[in-house]
Amino acid sequence: MTTPTPPAKASAGPVGKDEVVAATLSAAAELFAERGPAATSIRDIATRSKVNHGLIYRHFGTKEQLVGAVLEHLGGRLTALLDGEVSDGEIEQNMDQHMRVMARALLDGYPIGELQTRFPGVNRLLDEVLPRFEDERNGRLAVANAVALQLGWRFFEPFLRSAAGLASISDDEVRTAAGAEIARILQPGAAAD
Repeated sequence: MTTPTPPAKASAGPVGKDEVVAATLSAAAELFAERGPAATSIRDIATRSKVNHGLIYRHFGTKEQLVGAVLEHLGGRLTALLDGEVSDGEIEQNMDQHMRVMARALLDGYPIGELQTRFPGVNRLLDEVLPRFEDERNGRLAVANAVALQLGWRFFEPFLRSAAGLASISDDEVRTAAGAEIARILQPGAAAD
């Protein structure tokens, strides 16, 4: 006679602070990118991460603090990816998620400039570009303009293609043209052209 096998339990959720924090940040980043923070409840995040919602409050505090933690997490992950040997696709996917969370949080009224305290991607670009400029202010403006151009194309590409009559241009041509314009912006004297 054999002993009956108990039914399989649903997959267990994360255990311990590190696993809970990692699962929460991952789920929150996905949901914030998909819907925005305002349309995402702590319970939604708890369900996706398989973390008790009380633990989310314990480890992150308010929803606003969680938004800040997600932004910091995505920025840190981007830095790690840029420093590692990973595919451009993985870097692009992380950048896309980070930019979407930033945009949705801004549109939802979150003060992301206060919630995110480190900006590793922009800092890396500043470190690369500022030595080219005699005037630090102009270098910082060039970096801000380059980032704004990248964000604009990422979020408004369908509108820009239609409004400017660029529907027949390939994605590669758009990326190449935007990249060339960003490179031009990041050169001293570009604003005077």
